[in-house]
This record gives sequence, structure tokens and C-alpha cells, in this order.
Amino acid sequence: MAEPCRILFLCTGNSARSILAEALLNRMGEGRFLAFSAGSFPKGKVHPTALALLGDKGFPTAHLRSKSWDEFAQPGAPPLDFIITVCDNAAGEVCPVWPGRPMTAHWGIADPANVDGPGQPEAFEHAFAALELRIAQLLALPLDSLDPESAKARLRAIGETQNA
Repeated sequence: MAEPCRILFLCTGNSARSILAEALLNRMGEGRFLAFSAGSFPKGKVHPTALALLGDKGFPTAHLRSKSWDEFAQPGAPPLDFIITVCDNAAGEVCPVWPGRPMTAHWGIADPANVDGPGQPEAFEHAFAALELRIAQLLALPLDSLDPESAKARLRAIGETQNA
């Protein structure tokens, strides 16, 4: 069996969107993908509503943690094939130099953690659904047969997908 494709989802705080994406791809990828998440300025804890949502949907959450993207730019870090930013702030930041020069794309998702009050669970559901849709499109790509430029273009096009 070929090694799984490794993807790092980046967000500034690594407490909500990137965590949801990591959990989704690790489940939906069925061993073909290995997902990680990190942040440029990690909050240090996963947002409780993200954990509740994932738990309600049957995802394991004990291993999820908010961490710095520096972990993935150090010697000995897992090699990455793709880096996908899920927040506009992280997309505009100067990133570390990633070993192996992974392909990058931006999939902007509104931050559900910015919603206060009774609408917050719905905002998390919306972010989850948007990521689930985009990850399903990623999984449908014939990555093994795409040249690098085509793969990059297709990954970026996925980021423009609107949630139904």
C-alpha cells in the first residue's frame, strides 16, 4: 500500500476550523490521507463547541489539540504533501519554510468561534458542512494522475466551493 497523502490544515488559532478539517479528513480519507492541523498563533485549546460537535457526530476527540505550525517545520516533522489554509488571516501570513515544499491552497471558511450566543452551534455546523463538502471533493480528485499544476488548480478551485 502506498503511503497516505499528508495534509496540514492551517488556521490562526487552531481551535475550530482546522481542527474540524483534521477530524473530517482523517475519517473520510479512510487511510488514504493523514491530516494534521496547526495554527500560526494557536489558542492552546480546542474550542469546546468544536469538541461537542465532533463528539456528537461520533468522532474521537481525545487526541485533538491546538498546536503551533512550528511543529511541522522542524526537522523530523512528518513530510507534508499539501497545506490548506482555512482562514483568511493564515492565508495572508508569512509561513515557515516547509520541508519538501508541499503544494498549498486556500479554502476560506468563516470562523464559527467569532459567533457568540445561541447562534454559535449553528455556525459550527455550517463550518463543518462546508469543510465536509470540500473534503469530499478532494477525495474525488485523481491525485495520482494529475500533474502538479493541475492538482494545484483543482485544490484551489475546491476552495471556491460554496456550501449548499
